Amino acid sequence: MATTSDLRNGIAIRFEGELCIVEEYQHRTPGNLRAFYQVKMRSIRTGRILEHRFRAGETIDIVDLETKKLQYSYKEGDSLVCMDIEGGTYEQYYIPEKLFGDKIKYLKEGFDVTVEFEGDTPVTAQVPNFVELLVTYAEPAVKGDTVNNIMKPAILETGAKISVPMFVNEGEKIKIDTRTDTYLERVKE
Repeated sequence: MATTSDLRNGIAIRFEGELCIVEEYQHRTPGNLRAFYQVKMRSIRTGRILEHRFRAGETIDIVDLETKKLQYSYKEGDSLVCMDIEGGTYEQYYIPEKLFGDKIKYLKEGFDVTVEFEGDTPVTAQVPNFVELLVTYAEPAVKGDTVNNIMKPAILETGAKISVPMFVNEGEKIKIDTRTDTYLERVKE
C-alpha cells in the first residue's frame, strides 16, 4: 500500500470511493505540530476540485491508469469511436464524448487522442495540444486594419470558433493551441 510520501502531481488516487487526479500537493511541517500533506485533487467523475489534509505516513490508494494513444475514427451516438493503431491491434474503443469536454470542437477524423483507462473503462481523454485546421469562414480584412494587432472571428472546418489575426483568410490552414484556444501561426503546405 502506498503512503502520502508517494504523492505526485498527475497521479490518480481513490479518495472516499471516488477516482481523483492530484493537481497540487504541499508537505507542511508547522512548528511543534505533526507534518501533513495538503492535497488539491480533481474528481474525474464530476470535475469538482476537492481538498484534503492527509497525515504524514497515512496510507493512500494509488490507482494505475493505462495510457493509450488512439486515432479518432468517427462519432456514434454519444461516443467517439477510436482505434488502437499504436498497439497494432486496430481494436476499436467507444470513448464517451463528455471525457473530452469543450476541447472536442477541435477534433477531426484521423487525429490522435490520448485516453487513460482504469481496467477497460476510459476515465480521461485529451485532444492533441496543437492541431492544424482549415479556416472555412473569416471576414476579409479592411485596408489599414492590418497595422494593429486586431483579431477577428473565424470558423474552422470542425465548426470551432476562434479569434485570428486580420491577415488570416478563408481557405488557409492554421495551427491552434487547444490548451489555450489560441491561434499560433499559418501553416505552409
